[in-house]
Amino acid sequence: MHNKDLDKLGKIIKAARKENNLTREQLAEKINITPRYLMSIENENKKPSYNVLFNLIRKLGISADRIFFPEKLHADSKVGLLIQLLYMCDESELNVITATIKALIDNKKY
Repeated sequence: MHNKDLDKLGKIIKAARKENNLTREQLAEKINITPRYLMSIENENKKPSYNVLFNLIRKLGISADRIFFPEKLHADSKVGLLIQLLYMCDESELNVITATIKALIDNKKY
């Protein structure tokens, strides 16, 4: 990973936080860091520890590829968004989503 890619990390974290409708304070509390530390990651190119990065990725539902391979973003942003949302679901919610998609496809008129 090149330094210029690492400089995008803060922008990616900030965008994902906003997509999840979380304030900096709310997200910081959820992953047990200070809002100031999160702000330095988002705006000052501060590089988080592995544990903090792991928690940010998990809590925000960010694909690791979005962080480590930003040049390979999904061509179809709707599919990428769906994938991110799916990672945030539990087993029961995934079962409902799967059944819904199957029903939509089965009822599709060709």
